[in-house]
Amino acid sequence: MELDSKCPTGPIETRWDRHRFNLKLVNPANKRKHTIIVVGTGLAGGSAAASLAELGYNVKCFCFQDSARRAHSIAAQGGINAAKNYHNDGDSVYRLFYDTVKGGDFRSRESNVYRLAQISLNIIDQCVAQGVPFAREYSGYLDNRSFGGAQVSRTFYARGQTGQQLLLGAYQALERQIGTGQVQMFPRTEMLDLIVIDGRARGIVTRNLITGSVESHLAETVVLGTGGYGNVYYLSTNAKGCNATAIWRAHKRGALFANPCFTQIHPTCIPVSGEYQSKLTLMSESLRNDGRVWVPLKKGDHRPASQIPENERDYFLERKYPSFGNLVPRDVASRNAKSACDEGRGVGESGLAVYLDFRDAIQRLGKPVIKERYGNLFDMYERITGEDPYQAPMRIFPAIHYTMGGLWVDYNLMSTIPGLYVIGEANFSDHGANRLGASALMQGLADGYFVLPNTINDYIAATKLEKIDTAHPAVKEVESQVACVTRRLLEIKGTRSVDSYHRELGKLMWEYCGMSRTAEGLQHALSKIPEMRDRFWHDVKVLGAGEELNQSLEKAGRVADFFELSELICLDALDRNESCGGHFREEYQTAEGEAARDDDRYSYAAAWEFRGVGNPPALHKEPLSFEYVHPTQRSYK
Repeated sequence: MELDSKCPTGPIETRWDRHRFNLKLVNPANKRKHTIIVVGTGLAGGSAAASLAELGYNVKCFCFQDSARRAHSIAAQGGINAAKNYHNDGDSVYRLFYDTVKGGDFRSRESNVYRLAQISLNIIDQCVAQGVPFAREYSGYLDNRSFGGAQVSRTFYARGQTGQQLLLGAYQALERQIGTGQVQMFPRTEMLDLIVIDGRARGIVTRNLITGSVESHLAETVVLGTGGYGNVYYLSTNAKGCNATAIWRAHKRGALFANPCFTQIHPTCIPVSGEYQSKLTLMSESLRNDGRVWVPLKKGDHRPASQIPENERDYFLERKYPSFGNLVPRDVASRNAKSACDEGRGVGESGLAVYLDFRDAIQRLGKPVIKERYGNLFDMYERITGEDPYQAPMRIFPAIHYTMGGLWVDYNLMSTIPGLYVIGEANFSDHGANRLGASALMQGLADGYFVLPNTINDYIAATKLEKIDTAHPAVKEVESQVACVTRRLLEIKGTRSVDSYHRELGKLMWEYCGMSRTAEGLQHALSKIPEMRDRFWHDVKVLGAGEELNQSLEKAGRVADFFELSELICLDALDRNESCGGHFREEYQTAEGEAARDDDRYSYAAAWEFRGVGNPPALHKEPLSFEYVHPTQRSYK
């Protein structure tokens, strides 16, 4: 299969505008003749559904939560990047483009990233017009702060709840369209499969999570904005409901899955405190603006932080990376925190934590200023740990947070299945091997508000589709397959809970395909996963019945998909014999312990084709070229 990215050529500054001009349009009066399915109501899905309905399309929108505004985008804390240069500190569209390509360790498409940097300017204007309450300076101008991987202040924020405020803006726009009748909303409804007819995406099969009823929904195009797959690791900063079922089942229908091993470890999370935990809690990267990361100089120093004098502390990020200090990118900060703990200098009872200390910032700025900037984050930390971060340093440790991999899409955001578009974290397109902080919200809203509403017209205008209904044989076949999987899960009646299998898989993945990886460890994981998957399908205990509210059944289907996806993640990590961004192979590192890329052999996006459970997938490569930001060894020193 030849992958055509459809990236335009010519000067990068004008590529998106010229590309948009060359796309076919749909007459406003004709848009109401077409139906589009949008799965997911986070920043990508919610903004896309609202924007497409505003254009005049009939939209069917689905989410498994009880309300569209409960999508996991609501949990984003720190901010959203945009190259407005309000601080007059040297920022520009080109600098945001450069920082993002470099931050992704040169494993992303230049055309996509430049478009993202351009559109960032429009996003802020859009959100301000919606009434999003961004923080402002005393003068009334929008305020900015810094995030990792940048030496300018370009991150717009609303205290520590930026995702919530942005999502409420998209939710308002979506609710307006629901009110006009342009959007038909289906809450508490989970997509279980993709309907493909004559090689094109034509609809989805869903399960009503309240009644258990299985239904088919048809349209001219399907849009997936269902987020990432970080919960394959069990313990992550994702909400427990986050899953990969929509994108994985689309993958099994023919959509290639790109760069699955590119998973992001966030350096500032509250450490694991016991086996009883089912998720982890993020502490925003914005805290690294004023917090200083350190560990004791001496191995095994278990004194309280207040008793360790300044000359016996190692501010290791400031020491190793003087130009960026505590604001190095997430992959760099995470690896260094792990290294300090591996040396025996970790803090806390487990020794798997480092300090994030605000003492100096409080002395310099005063407690009221710190409280104004981070008050809700400090309150959250104290409620969870019982420790006051105004009095003692926070303890943090890296955790799974985001996934840069996802379904492969071209420049128009279409997957390898014609008519299937994938947006936001569900696709692979913009961040390469490592996402910079505050760029997820930027990509989600860029895709939903500005990119997809332009590109989807071209497919609809150029494609003549036969009219079908739910009686079509292909629809009935997919419904039958969905029912078969449900029946199979319910009939196992084994001895172990779904969560116990998920926890076992997550531990294996974190140990052998987490923050650092080796060929030996990945081969071990690949030998264990099929055996664990087989045990799951013979001994899992799924409670209840299919025709009712059944969370045990919901989780079982999602974990079954995680078992298959985890195998692909490990296979991709084993196949990529280099280190880049969040993919760190211990065999491939510089003398200073940094990631060592192999641009001659691995400067491509790895797109995998499903060939059946237990069968090796086929690898397809999309070569990456760099005309503007030439690959070098990343340095943040």
